[in-house]
Amino acid sequence: MLRSLLLYLSEAGWARSLITNVGPAHRAAERFVAGESLAQAIEVARRLNDEGLEVTLDHLGEKVTDEQGARQATEDYLTLLDAVATGKVRATASLKLTQLGLDVREALCLENMRRILERAQATGNHITIDMESSAYTESTLRIYRTLRQDFANVGIVIQAYLYRSEEDVRALAREGAFVRLCKGAYKEPPDRAFPDKADVDANFVRLTELFLTEGASVPGAFLAIATHDEKMIAAAKAFIRAHQVPYDRFEFQMLYGIRPHLQAQLRDDGYRVRIYAGYGTEWYPFFMRRLAERPANVWFIVRNFFRR
Repeated sequence: MLRSLLLYLSEAGWARSLITNVGPAHRAAERFVAGESLAQAIEVARRLNDEGLEVTLDHLGEKVTDEQGARQATEDYLTLLDAVATGKVRATASLKLTQLGLDVREALCLENMRRILERAQATGNHITIDMESSAYTESTLRIYRTLRQDFANVGIVIQAYLYRSEEDVRALAREGAFVRLCKGAYKEPPDRAFPDKADVDANFVRLTELFLTEGASVPGAFLAIATHDEKMIAAAKAFIRAHQVPYDRFEFQMLYGIRPHLQAQLRDDGYRVRIYAGYGTEWYPFFMRRLAERPANVWFIVRNFFRR
């Protein structure tokens, strides 16, 4: 019930206005957000690099409803890519298509994505398209595949809680795709997604193994295993050992500020670990979904209310 409430609040305008004006919420968000400015995010990325961790930066934002906003978000990503190259930090970029105008016009979104991918290509970088709610799954995959015809430096996210994901993973593995597999962080109807956590967990393991099997001999096939769940990680590691999966065919991805000790342990065990670090002033929906993924983090906010 708490997860459902938090997901509802992530979309509620009145809640956003209320919570973003509360000091403790800002302090709590700092645990998961790598600053409000690009300069702060670059410094976070540099520090994580120094700790032996890779990074993907997300200039937070979504559901832009006007062309001007979508073009501004595009310019922000071009600036991000330039800053990564100039600063010589090891960081890719992740983005949402609704931030780039998908809700305005698909053609606008494609135009903006091409500009970003061209800049990423010129600077030797990579872009991962985040998956949003299931209402966008088909259009997101369609845009990804259109772009993939011209750009090798683009990847896609698949959510384990959707019933359709097994078919998608199988196809993407055979296409030699870069796929980030996550559990999913949106409220979905039971006719589209597994309602029970145990079923989502089981599907996550199944999809991890399926991709690493189907894409085993396909050039370019790469899996980012995005989870903080130790059981999911242990299952992935066991499969990788048993099937001698080369370490250059996968990595583990985790969110900034969540389970840093586990991140360090995986790094020390010789695995490549990439930290997803969001930044910017549009942190509210991202932050609320992080709380929904792990409701125990709500107590972190509660404790902040009682700090002197």
